[in-house]
Amino acid sequence: MSLSVGDVAPDFSLPDQDKQVVSLSAMRGRPVLVVFYPFAFSGTCTGELCQLRDELSTYTDAGVQVVAISTDPVFSLKEWRTQQGFEFSLLSDFWPHGETAKAYGSFFEAAGMPNRGTFLVDAEGKIAFAEVNGPGEAREQSGWKAAVAEL
Repeated sequence: MSLSVGDVAPDFSLPDQDKQVVSLSAMRGRPVLVVFYPFAFSGTCTGELCQLRDELSTYTDAGVQVVAISTDPVFSLKEWRTQQGFEFSLLSDFWPHGETAKAYGSFFEAAGMPNRGTFLVDAEGKIAFAEVNGPGEAREQSGWKAAVAEL
């Protein structure tokens, strides 16, 4: 079951690409865009996150912190971030496997990977935008941008 607008966003504490723990609760007081994706280095995920990279100012200019979460290990995330020039944190939901994605209703159990879930968490920790796309369904990012504009 996915989260809905108005729900309290589940807290998480996950290591980033540099093995530094990032917690949603530590970012309270500013909005956070939480982007789940299946796998680093895959075609669709690379396209989506490169678009996010290229349009990052849309979010940062609005005061939104961006984090992207997959079940990849931190070592893969570090290399992918370096190769692609991502300036946002890539968080590893590797172990316990997919626990954060499950808490957000964005885990595809049969394949052991997150679905493409996107959640805008407002400064008070509530979901302001929620969308989960199934396997193979690329995201349209205009919905996220509209939700950011409404903050």
